[in-house]
Amino acid sequence: MLSTPTNLRHEAEAVVSRPHKWRRQSAEHLLKRLAILLAIVVLLIIEVGPLVWLLLSSFKADTEFTSKPLWALPAGLDWQNYSDALITGNIGTYFLNSMLAVFPSLALILIFGLAAGFALEVMVWKGRNSVLLVFLAGILVPVQIVLLPLFTIYFHTQLIDTRWALIITYTGFGLPLTVFLMATYFKAIPHELIEAAVIDGANIYQIFWRVATPMVANGLVTVALVQFFFLWNDLLFSLTFISSEGLRTIQTGLLNFTGEHGQIQWGPTFAATCLAVFPTLILYLVLNQRVIKGLTAGSLKG
Repeated sequence: MLSTPTNLRHEAEAVVSRPHKWRRQSAEHLLKRLAILLAIVVLLIIEVGPLVWLLLSSFKADTEFTSKPLWALPAGLDWQNYSDALITGNIGTYFLNSMLAVFPSLALILIFGLAAGFALEVMVWKGRNSVLLVFLAGILVPVQIVLLPLFTIYFHTQLIDTRWALIITYTGFGLPLTVFLMATYFKAIPHELIEAAVIDGANIYQIFWRVATPMVANGLVTVALVQFFFLWNDLLFSLTFISSEGLRTIQTGLLNFTGEHGQIQWGPTFAATCLAVFPTLILYLVLNQRVIKGLTAGSLKG
C-alpha cells in the first residue's frame, strides 16, 4: 500500500516528536529519582542525626555544653566521660544487671513461645483456637493495670528487689506477642512437609526440632530481637520492683546521673547513654537481613 502525502507528513512528525518524548520521559525519571534521594536524605537526617549528635556530645567537656551551641563539634575526644560513666557512674554494674535479667527472660520467652506456637498451629487438638485467643487477649492488657497486683504478689512472696521479679514479669508480658507471631510463622509452613515427615516415621518431637523449627529460624530471630529491645529498654518494671543500687538495670541506672537540685553532668550522661544504645544498634545491624526475612516469612504460605 502506497503512502499518501498526508501519511508521510504524520510519520515525519512522529519521528521528529519522538526524541522530545524521550527527553520528557528522561526528565520525569530524573525528577522522581531526585525526589526519592531527597526523601532518603531527610530520613537519614531525622534518624541518624540524633545518634551522631549523641556520640559527638559524649566526647565534650562539661564546660562546652554551656559555652558553645548544642550542635557545635567537640574540641577533642574527652574519654574521661566514659571513664566516669563506667567507674563513678557504675554503668558497668547496671549493664551486667540488665544482661542477667534480660537474657534469662528472653530464653524462657523463646522456648515457651516456640513450643506454644507449634502446638497451637501445627498440632490438632480441641480448644486450640480458644487458647490462642487467650494469648491474644494478653497483648491487650495495659502494663499499668497490673503493676499494683504484681507488686502485692511479689511483696508477699518476698520477690521484691530480686531479679526473679523482673524475669517472671518479662516472661509473662513477652509470651503473648511471641506465641502469636510464632503461630503465624508455623502457619506458613506447608502441611505437605509435616505429612511427609509423619509418613517417614518421625514423631512429634522430631517434627518440631528437625522439620518445623529450622523453617521458622528467621522468624525466631526477628521475635528475639523485638523482645530484646522491649526488655532492654524497660524502665517501668525495673523502677517499680527494684530498689537496691546493686540490682538496678541500665535504664534505671541512667537516672543516677542526675545530681542534687537536678544538676546533670552531661558528658558522662551522654557517654552512659551511648553505652546503653549503641550495642543494641550494632546487634540490629548485624541481624538486619535475617530480621527482614523474618518479617516477610509469614506473609506468604509455602
